Amino acid sequence: MRRGLLRFAQGVGAALFATLFGVFLVQIVARFGFNRPLPWTDELAVILYVWVILWAAAFIVPEREHVAFDLVWNVAGRRTRRAMRIVGHLMLGGLAAWALPGCWDYVHFMQREGTPVLGVPFMLVFLPFVALLVSLVIRSSWAVWRAAQGHDLDDAAVAR
Repeated sequence: MRRGLLRFAQGVGAALFATLFGVFLVQIVARFGFNRPLPWTDELAVILYVWVILWAAAFIVPEREHVAFDLVWNVAGRRTRRAMRIVGHLMLGGLAAWALPGCWDYVHFMQREGTPVLGVPFMLVFLPFVALLVSLVIRSSWAVWRAAQGHDLDDAAVAR
C-alpha cells in the first residue's frame, strides 16, 4: 500500500512537472517565436511551480534527502540521538500541528479571491501547503514512534 501511494504521489509530481515544462515551452514559443507573450502562461507557471515544490516536499522527498546538520548527531551516542530525534520531531510535528488550523482557515478564506488572469481560487493555489503541514505531522509522529523503538539512530540517513 505504501509503495502504491508513493508511486501515485510520484506520478502526480511528474505530471505537474511535465505540465510546468509544457507551459514553459508555450511561453517561450509565444514570446520569442511570435513576439506575443501570453499572460496566462506566466501565472500558470508560477502556480505549477508552487504545486511542484510543495507536493514533492510533502509526499515524494524522503527525510534523508532533506537538508540536515548532523555535526552533533555524528558524535552523539545512541541515547542522545534518540532524545534528539524525539525532541526534534516533537517540535517539528507539534509546530506543524499547531499551525495547521490557522493555515487551513487562511487557505479556505482565500477561496473568495482568484488569480488575476486565470481566476484560479487562491485556495487551490495554496492547498498543497496544508498538505505539507499534514505530511509533517504524520512523518514526525512516525519518526517519534520509530525513535522510541530504537530505530533510525545509526546515521543521518533515516526514515527509509
